[in-house]
Amino acid sequence: MVKIGVVGGTGYTGVELLRILAQHPQAELRAITSRKEAGMPVSELFPSLRGHVDLAFSDPASSALDQCDVVFFATPHAVAMNDARRLVDAGVRIVDISADFRIQNVAEWEKWYKVKHACPELIPEAVYGLPEVNRNAVRKARIVANPGCYPTAVQLGLLPLLEARAVDAGHLIADAKSGVSGAGRKAEIHTLFSEASDNFKAYGVPGHRHGVEIVECLARIVGSEIGLTFVPHLTPMIRGIHATLYARITRELDYQKLYEERYAGEPFVDVLPPGSHPDTRSVRAANTCRIAIHRPQGGDTLVVLSVIDNLVKGASGQAVQNMNLMFGLEESLGLTHVPVLP
Repeated sequence: MVKIGVVGGTGYTGVELLRILAQHPQAELRAITSRKEAGMPVSELFPSLRGHVDLAFSDPASSALDQCDVVFFATPHAVAMNDARRLVDAGVRIVDISADFRIQNVAEWEKWYKVKHACPELIPEAVYGLPEVNRNAVRKARIVANPGCYPTAVQLGLLPLLEARAVDAGHLIADAKSGVSGAGRKAEIHTLFSEASDNFKAYGVPGHRHGVEIVECLARIVGSEIGLTFVPHLTPMIRGIHATLYARITRELDYQKLYEERYAGEPFVDVLPPGSHPDTRSVRAANTCRIAIHRPQGGDTLVVLSVIDNLVKGASGQAVQNMNLMFGLEESLGLTHVPVLP
């Protein structure tokens, strides 16, 4: 059994992580922390976990996190970096669902997250936890930086084309939409029901920190500069991401075959038949990315559709996928949930 601590168990990624771990046959939850809710039974805050999670929230300062095999940080940014050194030195492995270790360029991270990094010396060893790219490195990692939700959908959608040098890497477009849960479980005006419901809007158009993450990681994977216009949108739904990706063709290939071969054997990437239009509800509550490839009017632009559940493959499900790799478990263990419909 893998002894597990969860820091920040009161947010949407936290409760999704607990839902998955509660059904994982090799997971033993040892501590779930929250300063504000310390002492409260987890199932009191989240009745959906009643009968599945019997622990109470504990204060991080008094939780025996250093006695766990792995600690997940389901926290806002700038939390994990303050505890990482102590835990790593104690032999604990870390899966950070926040953004503290995703970007290798420290100055760029500090620019976008507007805080000084507390342990920049650990960033070079942090492995970017996109298993479809870094599976072997994840297995050996002490620190895994779980990718962001938008970056997961966009990178999985573009990777085969970039690896094959089949498109213009300098002029990519990612038009991405997310459900409201992507903003987190906190009180903000723009996520109030009366604001978000029956509404649709773009945000972060001049620049978004997930765009920086996508560009850095894709450039590192394919070994060349990446030019990306990334525009996120808020949609009036609870969960899900739909990324519509545009790339100019530079090399003629059988693109459907390219995707099918690239993701053959990948347990959580589903390349759909030609002409398909994946929707977000087809992946709701599942650790799956569904992808479809189109070439409108036979022109010089490919359109790739990529959908995920932002809380599962875009966050907590992928985090458990990484944990499975880190501890030599079957990669899909505890993650074979069938999507929820309707």
